Amino acid sequence: MDKRLQHIITLRENGQLEEANQLIVALVQEEPENGFYHYHCAWTYDSIGKEKEAVPHYERAIKLGLAREDLEGTYLGLGSTYRTLGQYEQSKRIFEQALSEFPEAEHLKVFYAMTLYNLGEHSKAMETLLNTLILTTKHEGIKDYSKAIKFYSDKLDQTWE
Repeated sequence: MDKRLQHIITLRENGQLEEANQLIVALVQEEPENGFYHYHCAWTYDSIGKEKEAVPHYERAIKLGLAREDLEGTYLGLGSTYRTLGQYEQSKRIFEQALSEFPEAEHLKVFYAMTLYNLGEHSKAMETLLNTLILTTKHEGIKDYSKAIKFYSDKLDQTWE
């Protein structure tokens, strides 16, 4: 990672978001074919509440190609940004694409569940969250009841007599 980008990331981490954004926008203009710069540009736009401006940079970063961990973060950012913009179908599409490439990324599933909730797919949202919970928790009580939670995760609307 070059020193300019490292400086921008430090600014962002220290809450100097506007300055970080201005610098990364300039860097993207200087090197428009650098997907990593587009990813960080999108991230700074999200950080300052300019989600609409973030979208094309996330999309461009994906198109240009990224290292796996950066691609995962880009999918998360883009899917989440689409969700906050009320573009739920686009969000769902991005999260499904991300999960096909990163099926073990449990944090992506949590954001996917939020999108499912927004789409009114409440049962699928809860099933996704419950399954993520039992896979990721260290809490003894949840671990003790993981079989029951898993069993009920896709039967939330079912009743028994």
